[in-house]
Amino acid sequence: MKFIWLVLVSALIFSTACGGGNSTNNRLTGNWTAALSNPDGSPALAFTTSLNQMSGTSTVAVNNLSFTTSTACFPGSSTATGAFVLSGDFNGQTKGSFQMTVQSGTTMSGNLLTLQGTVNNNIVSGSWTLTGVTSGCAGSGNFTMNKM
Repeated sequence: MKFIWLVLVSALIFSTACGGGNSTNNRLTGNWTAALSNPDGSPALAFTTSLNQMSGTSTVAVNNLSFTTSTACFPGSSTATGAFVLSGDFNGQTKGSFQMTVQSGTTMSGNLLTLQGTVNNNIVSGSWTLTGVTSGCAGSGNFTMNKM
């Protein structure tokens, strides 16, 4: 009987050390705020959003996207998608590559914001590119997203 308990306790400790613990720590799910800066460091855009990483996939649902800076590039009819590729350890640390796109209008006639970066726990940082058809809706720079 002692042997069975020893095996069960060992299996529990091993599975927790290898990531069998709370998998929600490894997800991007939650509310985020983003600040995008121009190459000279001046503010470019800012937004808030809710991310929800689908369990067992690299797909990230982007909801409630709201630009907190005034921009004609993304009126109310914008859509967003995201993806996350997990790497690193599984002991409560979230690490990996992140990509998010925001599209205004249709793919043929809209503006496209692309964010590519690296997740390190509750911070995503990287570069952004904006291409578009609306005057003034082009640029690039760096961004930082923080989990609220």
